[in-house]
Amino acid sequence: MISVKEALKIVGENAFIPNVSEVPLLESLGKILAEDITADRDFPPFNRVAMDGIAIAQKAETFQIETTQYAGEAQKILQNPENCMEVMTGAVLPLGCTTVIRYEDIEIEEVEGVKIAKVSVPLEEIKEGQNVHQQGADRQAGEILLHNGLPISPAEIAVMASVGKSAVRVEMPPRVAVISTGDELVDITVSPLPYQIRMSNSYMLSAALAKIGINANLFHLTDDKDLLFKKLQEILINHDIILLSGGVSAGKKDFVPEILTSLGVQKLFHKVAQKPGKPFWFGKTDEGKTVFALPGNPVSTFLCFCKYFLKPKPEQVVLDKDVFFKPDLTYFVPVKTYFESGKLMAKPFEGSGSADFANLTDCDGFIELPAENQIFKAGETFDFVRFR
Repeated sequence: MISVKEALKIVGENAFIPNVSEVPLLESLGKILAEDITADRDFPPFNRVAMDGIAIAQKAETFQIETTQYAGEAQKILQNPENCMEVMTGAVLPLGCTTVIRYEDIEIEEVEGVKIAKVSVPLEEIKEGQNVHQQGADRQAGEILLHNGLPISPAEIAVMASVGKSAVRVEMPPRVAVISTGDELVDITVSPLPYQIRMSNSYMLSAALAKIGINANLFHLTDDKDLLFKKLQEILINHDIILLSGGVSAGKKDFVPEILTSLGVQKLFHKVAQKPGKPFWFGKTDEGKTVFALPGNPVSTFLCFCKYFLKPKPEQVVLDKDVFFKPDLTYFVPVKTYFESGKLMAKPFEGSGSADFANLTDCDGFIELPAENQIFKAGETFDFVRFR
């Protein structure tokens, strides 16, 4: 049996390496970027007018308006530095101008066919370069805008569109199989007999995968050794990552570890010093396919999936009441989080057991209490595995 830290290290070192492919820009949404995206020109690419108004070359109380510079037009030239030019938001700043005064701060009138702009604010309030988005102020040509490995959201789509990326290299989602095992399980469309239960782990894992953009194939296998061997062999051929729940403990029908080994999946560890989820089994094939064989109790399944498959970013919470746990195991306790005096607090839900998955609907994640302690005091800070 290995520690949580050792298990995390082994999983990280043997993670599935995804294939990289170039896809049309809109098909990249939700995937992982597999290249750096650089600016093909300055951002903005010209001195951009930031407010509707007039563009000027020097301060004065009144200006004669020469013409109008619209967005999308080629740059115009201010002929007389004592004059001004009307400008629209998004337009290129006319050549010869340095500053924009917004319409709210001027009055325009027409005198004998000539448009005159009168400044209605004190001249000292007009600052050189105001209301002008300077060329290259955001990013400069050649600068990296998006880094390899970034999840692609609509914001990243916008950035890539702005540099003309009609196609982009991304990590392709792995082919994932979610397998529930057990003779006691029936599908959700079936009315269970008194000794049966409806399967829920596979739907829970499938939904969790869908949240990160992975569509899984669902399977249910009974505890028949020959059937398990045959079906797992087929599933391994057609998938990159296998997520099993059940059949990994010490029961007389827990055949999964033995069968996986016989199918050429190298066991990297079996059993982790934690509660819940102690029977967790992890392995890898020579072709780089990975197998997460998770305990069958729903809370154990979900905790192991969140901790080892998702590997969420580190967070910490403050325990709001004392917890006592004697076994020399890392203890993952479902908690509800809330803020108090600027701190993220955690209210533990103890004693419900690893089969009480309905309890998870009241929780936001698991607080991780280290194995070396037995008494965990209110006010102490611990790691947090978030799932909500």
